[in-house]
Amino acid sequence: MASVTAKTKTWRNWSGAVVAHPSEFLQPDSVDALKAALRDAGGRGRTVRVVGSGHSFPPLCATDETMVSLGALSGVEAVDASAREATVWAGTNLRELGTLLASHGLAMENLGDINKQSLGGALGTGTHGTGVGLGILSTQAKAITLVTANGEEVTGSEDAAPELLQAARVSLGALGVVTRVRLRLLPAYRLRLTRRNLGLEECLSGLDEARSRHRHYEFFWFPHSDRVMTKAMDLTEEAPHGVGVGRWLNEMVMENAVFGAVSRACRMNPAWCAPVSRLSAKLASEGVLAGQSHTLFATPRLVRFQEMEYGVPVERGPDCLRELSEYITREKLPVHFPVEYRFVRGDDVFLSPAHGGDRAFIAVHQYRGMPLEPYFSGAEAIFRNHGGRPHWGKLHTQTAATLKHLYPRWDDFLRVREQLDPEGRFLNPYLRRLFVEERPARARSESENARLA
Repeated sequence: MASVTAKTKTWRNWSGAVVAHPSEFLQPDSVDALKAALRDAGGRGRTVRVVGSGHSFPPLCATDETMVSLGALSGVEAVDASAREATVWAGTNLRELGTLLASHGLAMENLGDINKQSLGGALGTGTHGTGVGLGILSTQAKAITLVTANGEEVTGSEDAAPELLQAARVSLGALGVVTRVRLRLLPAYRLRLTRRNLGLEECLSGLDEARSRHRHYEFFWFPHSDRVMTKAMDLTEEAPHGVGVGRWLNEMVMENAVFGAVSRACRMNPAWCAPVSRLSAKLASEGVLAGQSHTLFATPRLVRFQEMEYGVPVERGPDCLRELSEYITREKLPVHFPVEYRFVRGDDVFLSPAHGGDRAFIAVHQYRGMPLEPYFSGAEAIFRNHGGRPHWGKLHTQTAATLKHLYPRWDDFLRVREQLDPEGRFLNPYLRRLFVEERPARARSESENARLA
């Protein structure tokens, strides 16, 4: 049976910038309870949004009507070790999932650098890690089961209903409530992580070779400087090392506690941003670690920020970053957060930002409470000029009128969405902006104007 919190509940996303006041907050503890809740909401003409950990920056989940959490639907439902597959409840957070899969000798092929998200939320927003030969997390989903607004359970899979699967792999919660995911997995493996500091142009000139040579490759560029920190990860048989106190001091003390303090100082005095960024570049630590894959992918993110990220065609990435660097320098923008640069293999998922070809994903951040303009608007213009598509879980200003030109299977996704949710029960105002194109008002004729005069 679904439990309901007080009707005055306030919900906030991770950054604190999105605030919602749902009139009811449901936490179903079974699929049957979820079905009943959705039927009830539909019968009352209410819209429904599902929330996970709140790590999306736009108001994807915001609603003043019915909000649903799948926190009670978590864990691994079934494991087929011989087939290297597992069926996982969508409410499972990625950190917990890594540990659960490891207990069965299995692991996900790739993960992002944050493991607080729920599985359903991470897949639904096109979350990705890095690796030129590795797709977004959703490409690891062999089957996705969801419950529609009328309480019907449907499944898209590679073997049956592949079109539904391609729509459900990245759906922003607009098709229904994802309940279970069948994942394609690998035997548990270890990774060796190497961190190096380089000059920006040295990094960019060797980018093609570096991304091809390593299983995972990414770098962080420090604005107002010519320095980057690279991170390369490869398979290894080494025993775990470097993952103890030293890693804790670097990640928790330097990258979070100290960085949080200087970020607050930058918010009070934006003129400090450029010297702080240059100092961060000098203090960036090099080193080598080794450990189980799920323990190395993610890093703690305790300093809260706002983020925009676009995936541009991989060959356009270096020039895109150079243009961003020139823009920040020319406008003397108060930016001290590093810019993140990662790689994703192309796919054929309807709404994947990597649909149709390999992409370089470039992410810009701003400390919570600091102005986003003109940094984000200028960065977005640069991303769009280089053929970029937005990460669905990050800030952007695209609408249905512009998005439809970026995705070859856009109309196919809209058709599936209309079939599963014809009344738009899973659309909040933000999703309507993304999926429902506004028609311009018809101009009145001279005769109509005359009648109204």
